[in-house]
Amino acid sequence: MSGPAVTTTTATSGDREVRRGTRSGLVGLAGAAVNGLLGFVLTVVIVRGLGPAGSGAMFTAIGVVAIMGVLCCAGADTALVWALPRRTVGRAGDAARLLPVALAPSLLFTLVVAAAGVAASGALAPVLFDPGATEGDDLLRLAFAGLPFVVAMTVLLAAVRAVRPVAALVAVQYVLVPAARPALVAGALLAGGGVALAFAGWLAPVLLAALACVALLVGPLGVGAGARLRPARADWRTLWGFALPRAASATIDASSMWLTVLLTAALADQAEAGVIGAVGRYALAGLLVMQGLRVAVAPQLSRLLGQGRTAEAAAVYRRITAMIIALSWPGYLLLAFFAPGFLRLFGAEFTAGDAALVVLAGAMLVNSGTGIVQTLLLMSGGSGRHLLAAATGLLLNVGLAVALIPPYGALGAAVAWTVGIVAENVIATVAARRVIGEPLVTRVVARTAAVAAAGTTVLAAAGAAVAGRDVAGLFLTLGVIALLAGASLLHPGVRRRVRATAPTLLPGRAPR
Repeated sequence: MSGPAVTTTTATSGDREVRRGTRSGLVGLAGAAVNGLLGFVLTVVIVRGLGPAGSGAMFTAIGVVAIMGVLCCAGADTALVWALPRRTVGRAGDAARLLPVALAPSLLFTLVVAAAGVAASGALAPVLFDPGATEGDDLLRLAFAGLPFVVAMTVLLAAVRAVRPVAALVAVQYVLVPAARPALVAGALLAGGGVALAFAGWLAPVLLAALACVALLVGPLGVGAGARLRPARADWRTLWGFALPRAASATIDASSMWLTVLLTAALADQAEAGVIGAVGRYALAGLLVMQGLRVAVAPQLSRLLGQGRTAEAAAVYRRITAMIIALSWPGYLLLAFFAPGFLRLFGAEFTAGDAALVVLAGAMLVNSGTGIVQTLLLMSGGSGRHLLAAATGLLLNVGLAVALIPPYGALGAAVAWTVGIVAENVIATVAARRVIGEPLVTRVVARTAAVAAAGTTVLAAAGAAVAGRDVAGLFLTLGVIALLAGASLLHPGVRRRVRATAPTLLPGRAPR
C-alpha cells in the first residue's frame, strides 16, 4: 500500500511544481512582452534620432556599461538567486545576512574600476570610437561614473527576484526602467542634445530602480525588524564559492552582443557597429521570452534541486522550454524570412544587415531551443561547468570575429557570434543532462518544436512568395497569422482545451 501512495504523492507534488512554475512563468512572460515592446521603442528612438554612426556610438557606450557592470557584479547577483531560496527569510531568518556579503565586495570593486575608467577615458576613446568623434570621452566618463549605481541595482534586483513574487521584479526591471529610458532619451534628443545627453537619459532610471529594490527588500528580509545582518564566516564561503566561477561566465553571457558591437567598432567602423547593434537588438528581442520565464522559475529550480527533487526540476524545465519554443521560434523564423522588412523599420540604411540578421536568427533558434538549460545548470550549483561552456563560446566568437569582421563587417560579426552561441548551448545542455540525470527533451518538447517550425515556415514562405521579403510581405504574413489565431479560438475543441487548462494554472487547483 505504501508504494502507490508515495508515487501518487510524488506525482501530485510534481504537477503542483509544474503549475507553480507555469504561473510564475506567465507573469514573467507578460513582463518580457512589455520589456520587449519598450526596448524596441528605445531602439527606434536611438537609431532614428542618431543615425548609424551616432547609434553606433550610443550602443558602444551601452556595451561598456553592460560588460563592465556584469564583470563588477562578480557573479554576486546569480549567487543570491541561487542561495536565498535555500535560506529562511524574515526577522528570525538567516537570509538577510547574505545581502552585505554580496553587496560590499562588488561595490568596492566597482568603485575602483569606475575611478580607473574615468581616469583612462581619454586613452580608451580613440580605440572604441571613430577618429574625430568628439563625444567619445564624455560617453566613457558617463559610463564608468554610472557603474556603481548599475551594480547596486543589479545585485538588489537579484535579491528581489529571490525573495519576492515575480511580479515585483517585473514591475521594476521590465516596466519601470524600460519605460523611463525611451522617454528620457527622446527628451534629450528633442531638446537638441547629442549622444552624450541621450546616454545620460539612458542611465538615469538606474538610481530610481535601486531605491525601489531597497523598499521591496526591507519587509521580506526583516531588515530593521531584528534580522541579523552580520554575516557568519560560512556565508562568505558559500556565496562567493558559487559567485566567482559565475563572475566570468556571467560577463560572457551578458556581454555577448555588446562585445560584438565593440569588436565591430574597433575592427570595422562606427556605422557597421550601428548596423550590428540594430541587428542584435532584433535577435535578442526573442530571448526576452526566455528571460521572462527564466527569472520567474530560477528560485524555484534552486529550491527543488537543493532538496534533491531533480525529477520535479526537470519537469519544470521541460514545460518552460516547450513554452519558449512555441513563443520564440515563430518570431525567429519570421526574422529570417523578412530580415529586410524588419530592418527597414529602423531606416533604409540598416537593410545592409539583412544577411547578418538571417544568420543570427538561426543562432537564436538553437539558443531558445535549449530553453533555460543554462539556468538549470547554474541552479544545480554547476557554475564551474557553466563557465566552461561560456568560455568556449567566447573564444570561438572572438577568434572568428578578428578574422571575419575586417573583410565582412556586420555579417562577419554575426557569423562569429553565431558559432559562439551554438557551441555554448550544446556544451551546457550536455553538462546539465549529466548533472541532473533526467531527460531534458521529451516527445512533447520535440512535437512543439516541429509544429512551431513547420507552421511558421509554410506561412512565411507563402507570404514572401506573394509579396516579397520586405515590409509588405512581413505585414501580409503577420495578418494571416493573426487571422488564423483568431479563427482557431472559434473551434470548440480549442475552447474546451483552454477551459480545461486555465484552472490548473490557478493556485490550489488541480486538473480534474
